[in-house]
Amino acid sequence: MKLLTTLLALALTVSVQAQTKDSIDTAQFAVVYDYTVNTLDDEGTAVCDSIQVVVQAGQRITKCMPMSRYQAETGSDMDFRKRVAAAHTETLTHMPTVWINHPEGETTVRDAIFPKEFEGYEPTPSLDWTLTADTLSINGYRCSRAEVTFRGVRWTAWYTEEVPSSVGPWRLRGLPGLIVKATGDAHTFTLTELRREASAITYASDVKIERMKYPKLLKYRNEVFGSKQYPKNPAHHLPTNTDMGIENVFVIKKESGDGGYILVNDHIHMLQKAHVHQPLEKK
Repeated sequence: MKLLTTLLALALTVSVQAQTKDSIDTAQFAVVYDYTVNTLDDEGTAVCDSIQVVVQAGQRITKCMPMSRYQAETGSDMDFRKRVAAAHTETLTHMPTVWINHPEGETTVRDAIFPKEFEGYEPTPSLDWTLTADTLSINGYRCSRAEVTFRGVRWTAWYTEEVPSSVGPWRLRGLPGLIVKATGDAHTFTLTELRREASAITYASDVKIERMKYPKLLKYRNEVFGSKQYPKNPAHHLPTNTDMGIENVFVIKKESGDGGYILVNDHIHMLQKAHVHQPLEKK
């Protein structure tokens, strides 16, 4: 791909610029979820993308993010190259970072659409759950079932009152107990670990981010990732010239030995091939 060749010619091997992160709350506990997406690859073959996401539950603020970002922010000793490789895999799912109740009464969503990072904000929407009498044991927790339709996706959630918290993965929240499992269309979140910890919930306020009202960001996100061109050409939305906001590019060769590489602009990854987008929000 001509654009990709141009980017590689421009690439410089540099370290990722550090960001100043402000502590905005302290997590009372953290929840690790396995997140899977059933989709198709660029050849139309069925695949299941799988990553982990972490929810930090504070006194005022809840933050959900991909595992590699959580590890970077909490000082994990994971090898840098391995963390970059993990982040590259996470890019296939387009899982954003979400702050609920930051600022107060609002939800902030930070999303990477190569080569930029975007941030959308809106009043935190309520989820009108329907509670049922159904119960089920999941991962040792006695759970009850609830259902809701949120932004065009129908969700079934199993929550446990054994953990008296209304938080859940991504933007799912507001039940009488912690969400243990949630399924919606092609998406599934399953709790795998509950960590009692007092880690800082952070927000980087000084990074170069394009901010906008969330409906505008959601529209752009679904246009880019939902295009029929996207699986075979993830860069279809970029201009053909080099003036596209690329300032701090570096390349890391994959450890698999297949001759492939990972292209990153700051910490924002560019895929060479992608999978069919399964939106968490359709409207």
